Amino acid sequence: MSVEVYLVGGAVRDKLLGIYNKDTENDWLVVGSSMEELSSLGYRQVGKGFPVFLHPDSNEEYALARLERSVDPGYTGFEFDTSSGVTLEQDLSRRDLTINAIAQLNGTGEFIDPYSGQKDLDDGTLRHISSAFSEDPVRVLRVARFASRFKSFGFKLAHETHNLMKQMVVSGEVDALVPERVFKELDEALSYDTPSAFFKVLFSCGAYHKVFSSLYNDSVHISHTNSFEFLDNLRGYSPHIKFSIWLKNEELSSIEFLCDSIKCPKNYKDLALLTSKYSDFMKTFSEQKKEAIFEFFIGSDALRRKDRFSDLMTVFGLIDVDVSPILELRDLLSNIDTSELDKNNIAESIKDQKNIVIDSFINSTK
Repeated sequence: MSVEVYLVGGAVRDKLLGIYNKDTENDWLVVGSSMEELSSLGYRQVGKGFPVFLHPDSNEEYALARLERSVDPGYTGFEFDTSSGVTLEQDLSRRDLTINAIAQLNGTGEFIDPYSGQKDLDDGTLRHISSAFSEDPVRVLRVARFASRFKSFGFKLAHETHNLMKQMVVSGEVDALVPERVFKELDEALSYDTPSAFFKVLFSCGAYHKVFSSLYNDSVHISHTNSFEFLDNLRGYSPHIKFSIWLKNEELSSIEFLCDSIKCPKNYKDLALLTSKYSDFMKTFSEQKKEAIFEFFIGSDALRRKDRFSDLMTVFGLIDVDVSPILELRDLLSNIDTSELDKNNIAESIKDQKNIVIDSFINSTK
């Protein structure tokens, strides 16, 4: 059997959708070779025992054609068959969706499409290839993410795929998801222009409250028309901004638990907690007393953590809170001249001066 190389997966899909560009990652599939042969040609293996290699010049990923067999729950519980006899069609059959199971010989030749992925691309359908889909719980997240990424193309979930995802939730397969992968898929979905579809797909198949178990479980609070859709109005903003807006109505304890359970970065957690903590305060800022305003500036560390405070103001500005008076007062507090204050008790002197500035600001706005 001669060795053949195919461009596969997302790169081929994006070519056919007309969105392939210089930033698209190329994934290559090698049929009819072996680990030993690729190693002898200078390819560097990615992870011990895993049949993926980096090209010696381009550094792009080249994977051996393989079959998979689930032996344990979760996406790591698989055994591989990477023998040279594994065919292209067999390798493509283990992939998640038909639109991701199209290959192109050498990246320039004919398209090989054994599972009618091109038809599903034309029809805007996200459809699983086989029942083996249910062996990997990450695929539930991936399908939700693809729904988000391709919402503008009009893609919809095939009924049979939706039903299979619901079965995976009921059977407990989704419970085997690892935290890092949950955050990775969530973060990528939030980077898209239309992240609402990610949450709506998870909600509709029952996975939302499994994956984000600490969040408020109320179908009235979470619907297909409220907070999820609002996220689609935030194009151009960073994922951590959208993350905080998604969680703005959640309890602090729920946000703490979620962020710890999916191991999200500290800047995501901190901003989400501040957004929730000060949501009512910000909406009623003009009614707040001096003590509450002082606590807000201390609690948010506004004068030292300037970038984070700027993000916090961005979040509240996006949810229609007038942040201009807070920013004005922030500037006044930042401009306090400490050179004239009592150096023997500088901390208390600064505190007193801040209270004077806040008091003066409140009086000026009455």
